[in-house]
Amino acid sequence: MPLDRNVRPAVWSTIILVGLLVLVTACAPVPTAVPAHSESESSSGNPGNEEVESSATALPAESSTASVPTTVPSPTPALAARVNGQPIYQADYERQLARYQASLAAQGIDPNSPEGQQKVAQQREWILNMMIEQVLTEQAAEAADLVVSDQEVDAYMESLIAEYGGREAFEARLAEVGDTYESAWREVRAELIGSAMTQYIAESVPTVAEHVHARHILVDTQEEAERILAQLQAGADFGELARMYSQDASTRENGGDLGFFPRGVLVAPEVEDAAFALQPGQFSGVIPSVLGYHIVQVVERDPARPVNQQNLDMLKNRKIQEWIETMWAQAQIERFVETAP
Repeated sequence: MPLDRNVRPAVWSTIILVGLLVLVTACAPVPTAVPAHSESESSSGNPGNEEVESSATALPAESSTASVPTTVPSPTPALAARVNGQPIYQADYERQLARYQASLAAQGIDPNSPEGQQKVAQQREWILNMMIEQVLTEQAAEAADLVVSDQEVDAYMESLIAEYGGREAFEARLAEVGDTYESAWREVRAELIGSAMTQYIAESVPTVAEHVHARHILVDTQEEAERILAQLQAGADFGELARMYSQDASTRENGGDLGFFPRGVLVAPEVEDAAFALQPGQFSGVIPSVLGYHIVQVVERDPARPVNQQNLDMLKNRKIQEWIETMWAQAQIERFVETAP
């Protein structure tokens, strides 16, 4: 159960490359155009200071009113959700569901079969969540002044088209999963925005940070840890006790040595906090964690040490995950469609 080698997988999976996978992607919702209507303006037809027609020749009031066309308000498009005031239209959500059904058919699964219906039901919430997260990401990109140009999207689309051997083959592939070139273009734009934002967040992680070089002893019970602590306080060698008693197989043979590490990479944050609170040569009391009971000793400290690539990747992934969780926590999200299976 190593404490410093549990690299978390990448967390950014909202956008999937268009045309490379059959599974539906999180399409950026595009508002349905709602025609703007203005009230008809009545005009006397008498510019300047010309006299108005007399009441004897003017149309009766009833006839005048009847001759003006009545404006019928356009129906308000139904919403699937609203994200910080920005709508996700139900029509776009339903299109995503339809595309997912088409992708099932492309995999040989009848969307109307019990299996197909179960899969569609299971994906309803996922699809809406992905659409919500894409809106949140685009809002964050706008706040950070990150812009993806049409030229960048066009270039990416051309690379996908080249991979499929031309525009015709590419569009045929899109049609198989219920997609169009225009919606694919929007999805690529969404993907590029997502990539730009994750890179922006990841680059905020420093490549040089304070490190501690520590070692630890891990046991199953507090009573055993207390006995070992008493031996350390009596002058016993930390490394020897680690080799004799520690349950951490990955560090036991080298005396519990965890090596150098920055903040934010250990599985047990309690151990990390204890290590950064100690000076070289000092050891902690008994520290409980989800792994068991630890005793930590600091060997040395380095206030500015380059973060190795493995730890840097882990810190970037965690930073991105924290950013995503914060976006969701701070967002005002209203849902208007039933997505439960």
